[in-house]
Amino acid sequence: MKLRVPHDRAFRRSLAGAAAGTILVAAAASMTGNEDSVPWLVGAAVVAALPLVAFTLVRYSRIAELSARVDDVLHGERTIDLDRMNEGELAVLTSELDKMVTRLNLTADELTQERQTLADALADISHQLKTPLTSIALTTELVRRDLAREEGHTHEIEHLRTIAQLERRVERLVSSLLKLARLDAGVVHLATQPVDVATLVDDAFEPLAIAFDIADVTFERTIEPGCSFMGDASWSAEALENLLKNCLEHTPAGGTVRVQAHSDVLACRLVVEDTGSGFAEEDLPHVFERFYRGAAAATDTDASEVNPAGVGIGLALARALVEAQGGALTAENAQDGAGRTTGARFRMTFFKDIAV
Repeated sequence: MKLRVPHDRAFRRSLAGAAAGTILVAAAASMTGNEDSVPWLVGAAVVAALPLVAFTLVRYSRIAELSARVDDVLHGERTIDLDRMNEGELAVLTSELDKMVTRLNLTADELTQERQTLADALADISHQLKTPLTSIALTTELVRRDLAREEGHTHEIEHLRTIAQLERRVERLVSSLLKLARLDAGVVHLATQPVDVATLVDDAFEPLAIAFDIADVTFERTIEPGCSFMGDASWSAEALENLLKNCLEHTPAGGTVRVQAHSDVLACRLVVEDTGSGFAEEDLPHVFERFYRGAAAATDTDASEVNPAGVGIGLALARALVEAQGGALTAENAQDGAGRTTGARFRMTFFKDIAV
């Protein structure tokens, strides 16, 4: 066992106490007038103090070794070797720590199993929900086609289209809820690979391209060449798509949604901005809360607004996906030089690992 010389106050006080005792012995011997005995007494005091100092050094070294092993456990080690800790109070302490580590390992295994069970259950629930939803969609389309062959069913056909639209939105809602639940359960495995931001923006915008055209909303992008970060491309695209979808839904015809991205020494930063009405001040602190719809949405009773964004899922999912990669997502109102709100703005930040 390699001895470690401790540097804490308790050890210095012990050494100071031993030195003070030796000095007092020498002073007492000199006061008796027998100077020949002084060296012998001092030597005896030093010899008597040496075992205490040696014992203290050994004890502190073993405590330091135990502390290092416990630190290893805190950083992911599954076992702790305490075989050499076999004396006195340290033996009792190490035995209890060994029991604690064993129990923590068992608890961690149980939690992992529970998370996996939850993930499997959520997948089953999602499948069970999607099956009837798909049947509803197919049946609705068949009825719509039958009515289209006849005249005088304009209103019925319009209602069927509304039903089909709601079915698709509910299906997206179920999918979003499943993703959030899997993130909460810790069963989503995120990759850590170089992500090209230009490709990321293209992947996020592609599913919404037709919706942008129908809504007459322009999409603009300004991406710094070579802009990239370490993360999961697929899940990052999912998060960005949710932000773009939110901006599209709140941007009037003729408006614009912009994405800007650049890198610096600390992070890769993406800014998504629209030209809509922006956020109400009272809503800003709650933008990413699940199922929060805002003051304006809360007064809207139109059933056609049943969608992931409308019930406060899209933005919550976007933040969860970004934060799961160690990033940050914030929201604010964009303003012009006069302080007027010109739209909503989201800032997505993926931090870089900086070697120290």
